[in-house]
Amino acid sequence: MVYKTITTAILVAGLGLGAAFSASAADKPKLMMGASASMLAYTCAGCHGPDGKSQGPAAPSIAAMSVDSFIETMDGFASGEIPSTIMGRIAKGYNEAETKAMGEFFSKLPVAMAKQDFDAGQVKKGAKLHDKYCEKCHSEGGTSTEDGAALAGQWTTYLNWSLADFKAGERDAGKKMKKKLKKLVEKEGAKGISALLNYYASQQK
Repeated sequence: MVYKTITTAILVAGLGLGAAFSASAADKPKLMMGASASMLAYTCAGCHGPDGKSQGPAAPSIAAMSVDSFIETMDGFASGEIPSTIMGRIAKGYNEAETKAMGEFFSKLPVAMAKQDFDAGQVKKGAKLHDKYCEKCHSEGGTSTEDGAALAGQWTTYLNWSLADFKAGERDAGKKMKKKLKKLVEKEGAKGISALLNYYASQQK
């Protein structure tokens, strides 16, 4: 999501295009003095773990998340489009340049996969359900991070909460995901969701 400032619009109207461009460049958000991308990213470690590898089931791992997905997610938290407990307040504390810098930092890290228990008997079915309902967007068996954090190896508790939000309409799933999720639930029910989550949990490094 990209937001243009009211200041730019006023400058274009009142001072002319050339002046607007120079003022816009001067006013472009920058990193706070002395900050670096890694320093900013380390402030996320309390919940999302060192280098974006979460150490607990309540928060997702965000390592390897694409820059665009990271920015879109942070903007969603800041605007309230994505429901949250504390992320809405946290996201508002960073400007565009800082958010982008953090996104670039995490995007260069390898996908993090949690060590967690799973039901081996459900994995095969879960893999088939992933291929049928999820692979088109969450490719490479769920390891792709182009559409957000990786599903493969993600904490089951977090994924379950997220799916509950999507199903309840508290978070926008988008037309494609909403359609696929509805079909999955109608055909496979809670057992299908369980198998899918066990498949993602089985992927560990």
